[in-house]
Amino acid sequence: MKLTLDTGAKTLTLDDASGTRTLDLYSREAFEALSREWVRIGWNQKYVYTFNWLGRPIIQLPEDMIRTQEVIYRLQPDVIIETGVAHGGSLVFYASLCKTIGKGRVIGIDIEIRPHNRKALDEHFLRDRITLVEGSSVAPQIVAKVKSLVKPGEKVLVILDSNHTYAHVYAELEAYSSLVTAGSYIVATDGVMMNVPDVPRGTPEWATDNPTYAARDFAGKHPEFVIEQPPWPFNESELTHNVTHWPDAWLKRRA
Repeated sequence: MKLTLDTGAKTLTLDDASGTRTLDLYSREAFEALSREWVRIGWNQKYVYTFNWLGRPIIQLPEDMIRTQEVIYRLQPDVIIETGVAHGGSLVFYASLCKTIGKGRVIGIDIEIRPHNRKALDEHFLRDRITLVEGSSVAPQIVAKVKSLVKPGEKVLVILDSNHTYAHVYAELEAYSSLVTAGSYIVATDGVMMNVPDVPRGTPEWATDNPTYAARDFAGKHPEFVIEQPPWPFNESELTHNVTHWPDAWLKRRA
């Protein structure tokens, strides 16, 4: 695609396989087109590797964080399960929201929790709301252990943010979807991979080997789940789509 931005004429011209279109620069369509490229370029520049939450690095797009906060505040889950720990920033983010609303705890799973990251989380002031489980998120014994940490009747939200291959994400969806309560979600994050296979840091295989394709196929085989962007609780704009690293990520369990 070729984008031509003319700030004098206040237009954005898109030239791609479907033809040439000229948009009002200040329209919803232009915002969405520019946002798609901004996300791609920002992904390549490791923009998400520049943030920190309450002392821990958090490798997330800020808009995805805010949208997740909206969901957590509305749902007020008893348990948030996240696969993938890294530096622990996301776990601390979710734990801080739980503490703020006065409800909930977080379970983090990773095949390797590095000693310095474990130490930082063990010493964090939100440590009482975080449980760490080390091991492959799809290993039967790890899945069983996580399930044993969830009490009957608890409201559960699951966020998948570990190995982002199609096969691994699909296996995680199969492993943890039964924990998701009606009206809540299991989230297959970082499907942005399908939109960046051609950037310098990308890999051509990502065009099909990505979390979004796993989520779509899972929803197709599990009618109790539907891919649905959580509604925005406040919107005075004409916009309707998230600026996100998580396209088609939110799998909602039907009531």
